[in-house]
Amino acid sequence: MVAPIEIIYDACVLYPAPLRDLLMEMALTDLVHARWTEEIQTEWIENLLIKRPDLTRSRLERTISLMNQYVRDALIKDYQQLIPELELPDPEDRHVLAAAIHGGVKVIITFNLKDFPDRLLEKYNIVAKHPDPFLANLMVSYPNEMIKVISCCQERLKNPPKTINEYLTTLENQGLPKTVSIIKAVIADPLFRI
Repeated sequence: MVAPIEIIYDACVLYPAPLRDLLMEMALTDLVHARWTEEIQTEWIENLLIKRPDLTRSRLERTISLMNQYVRDALIKDYQQLIPELELPDPEDRHVLAAAIHGGVKVIITFNLKDFPDRLLEKYNIVAKHPDPFLANLMVSYPNEMIKVISCCQERLKNPPKTINEYLTTLENQGLPKTVSIIKAVIADPLFRI
């Protein structure tokens, strides 16, 4: 396998737990070199606490601590000086682009592609990608590795446990229909072996 691609996760892809778990497992197995900032981490936690008051800040901060501990060189720092000079449709998203520039990251993974237009990113040689085509491409390029990641995430679910088909439905509901379609085709192939 080639060197893992450098990516930065926008807060919106870290917000949903099933997708965050999949993205973290990919980073732990070196399919990607995942990056983020404290500001990105704070953003997804704040948004999640608004929607899920049953969760506690301390539990989510523990999740962040584990993410920072186990994903090597994930935390980008000292990028704030770039923010004022950047232009994006939503000024609140400039911190993500600033961190990508400072961290040498070439891909921003986000559901909010309209907030990161190609015409504004291209001068930095950075692209924004929706997680579905990004993950689908990884499935095509590295099917064995991706199936191992997906199996690990599915097997980790205990409360409640999920079959592989139930887990794939969860991923589809996370906005990953193309990825799930490719996963199903790969695991249905009688010649496929992990």
